[in-house]
Formats: sequence, C-alpha cells, structure tokens
Amino acid sequence: MINKNATRLHVVDALRGFAIVSIMLLHNIEHFDVYFQPQDLPSRMVTLDQTIWDSLFFLFGGKSYAIFALLFGLTFFIQTDHQEQKGKDFRWRFAWRLVLLFGFGLINSVFYQGDILTLYALVGFLLIPFAKMKSKWVFFSAILLLLLPTEWVKLIQGINNPDLSLENPVSWTYFGKMNDYILDGSFLHTARGNLTNGKMAVLHWSWENGRFFHILALFCFGMLAGRKKLFAWNTQNKKIWIGMFTISILVFIPLYILKNNLPHLITSEVIKRPLETIETAFTNISFMLVLVAGFVLLFQTKYGNKVLNVFSPIGKMSLSNYLFQSMIGSSIYYGFGLGLYKFTGATYSVIIGIALAILLGIFCTQWAKKFKHGPLETIWHKLTWINSK
Repeated sequence: MINKNATRLHVVDALRGFAIVSIMLLHNIEHFDVYFQPQDLPSRMVTLDQTIWDSLFFLFGGKSYAIFALLFGLTFFIQTDHQEQKGKDFRWRFAWRLVLLFGFGLINSVFYQGDILTLYALVGFLLIPFAKMKSKWVFFSAILLLLLPTEWVKLIQGINNPDLSLENPVSWTYFGKMNDYILDGSFLHTARGNLTNGKMAVLHWSWENGRFFHILALFCFGMLAGRKKLFAWNTQNKKIWIGMFTISILVFIPLYILKNNLPHLITSEVIKRPLETIETAFTNISFMLVLVAGFVLLFQTKYGNKVLNVFSPIGKMSLSNYLFQSMIGSSIYYGFGLGLYKFTGATYSVIIGIALAILLGIFCTQWAKKFKHGPLETIWHKLTWINSK
C-alpha cells in the first residue's frame, strides 16, 4: 500500500524527472540542433532512424517543455503559499529568483542555443501579477493565452486576403547561420554564436510558434493546480485525473488527424501558416495532458510507483540536469567536441541519450544521499535567500 501522504511531492518530482529525460532524448536525436543525417547508411538503419525520430517526436515533441512549464507554475504556487503561511510576500524574492534563472539560462546557452531557461525567466515575470488574482480570472486569462490571439488575427487577415504573399519566418534566417559556428568551430566561436545569433533564432522561433503565450498559460494552469491541490491523491482528484485523461484522448485524436491532413486541405500559405501554428499547439497540449494524467494515475499503482519513482532523483535536480545534459551533449555532437553528429543517426543518438539519462540518474541518486539539493539548486537556493534572515 502506497503512503498517499508521501506521494504528492514524489509524483511531482518524478513527473519533472520524466520531462527532463524526454527532453534529453529529443535533444540527442536532434544532435542538440545539428540536423544532420549521416551518409551511406544501410537502408534498414535509415528506416529505423526515421521510425525512432517520428516516434519520439510524436510522444514528446512540444509536450516535454509544456510539462516543465506546468510544473514551473506549480512550484511558484508552492513557494508563494509557503511564504504566505509565514506572513511573507514571496513575489519580490521570486522576481530575483527569475533573474538568477536567466543567468543560469545564459550559461546553458553557451553550450546549447535552444535553451529554455532564459525564456522561462522572461515569461516568469508576467506570472507575478497573477499571484494575488482570483482563480476564475487566472483561469480565463490562461484560456485566452492558450488560444493564441495573435495567430487568430493573422488567420482572419489571411482569410480576407488569401492570395497575399508571405515571407519566410524570421527565425529561418538565424537558424541558417548556425552551422557556421557549431559544426567545425572552436568552443569560443560556438559560444559566441550561441549567445548572439542562436538566442535571436530561439526568441523569434518561440514567438512565431506561440510559445510565449502557451508558456505563460501553462504557468497559470500549474499555479491553479497547486491552489486546487490537484496532485494530492484522494478520491475526488482521482476522478479529475481520469476525466482529464479520457477527455484529452478524445480531443487529441481528431486534432492529430487534422494536423496530418491540414497541409493537403489548404493551399493558401497565409491561411495555412497561422492555422497550423494554432492546430499544432492544441494537439501538443492535449497530448501533454494525456501524458501528465496517465503518469499521475499510473504513479498511484503499486508497480507503477516502483517504476516511475526512478525519475524522482532526476526531477529533484532538474536545473542541474538540464545544464549538465547541454554541456555533455554539445561536447559529444558539436565540432569543438567529438563531432559525432557526422556519424550518429537517431538510433545511435537515442542510445547515447538513454545512457546519459542513466548516468545522470545514478549521479543524482548518490548525490541525494549526502545533500538536500542538487549542486546548481544549492547555489540557486542560497542566492535566492541572500540577505534574508
């Protein structure tokens, strides 16, 4: 019998660890943004590589970051609520915490231009005004953000002018330059390129794909989940998670079918582009909820708890692990390191990703036996509460 009182934080830790591991796998098959297919591979290997690529992106592409964002909002509530119980206002301290997170993100960006921490830190400031807002207004605001209002404006404009020519996304220009400093550059050349051209590429891409809106929406939903104590295990919450799992599947199936057929149904690029952005975002969010609800429900079973708990040590050190995997991964695939992007397709890359996850899992387990926080979590915690009694 599982101790339900001890499960709440464990399930959140395990879910966060699951998100980190899935991000690791995706980053590895992408060679940390070096999209290169080795030449002269046997046809069977090419087929296997494509199958692994498609399967991992179906499962985790656009979903892992969403899980991470949801739990970011949940953590914000937990910290804010904990301080409120002591009669303290955590909001200013949280703002300082975001500044520190941005700094960690810049360090991560030295190794990997696709860093998400800087983006979370920037959007995180917009979460602060929601801390004292009534739940119903937070919910309505999150729904509005989830709908991607700017894309609907573009869609309406496209419907009114279907023959209007459309330029390529701005991010393409920046991404097109990345090979100059990643494939065969020195470490300093790569770092400089990641922090300049790479950051602009990611910021433009995130805006073009609605990530700014969805990250803030997921932050809000995570905060609401904390207010409702949704991750505490009881009969009522069990019904909610089962309902969420069922409804999300029913929503995802038609959205996924539409996603695969949309390019063939609409020829006007000015209509198709915003519609694909909206549809892809909804498809990813719906399947993310399938993953989260399924994970929470499975975690409460005897065998599911035993299996999924292996992610908990990784989740407790999510910041450290996120930076570690960027440092190690770029050293494996980039030109300044081993340059394995030339030789590894998705099959070998996912094996490397699994090995990396296992090694980090072992490290986290051993670290947790001696220390309360991970190495970077300790620094973050101490700097967060600097000049505080």
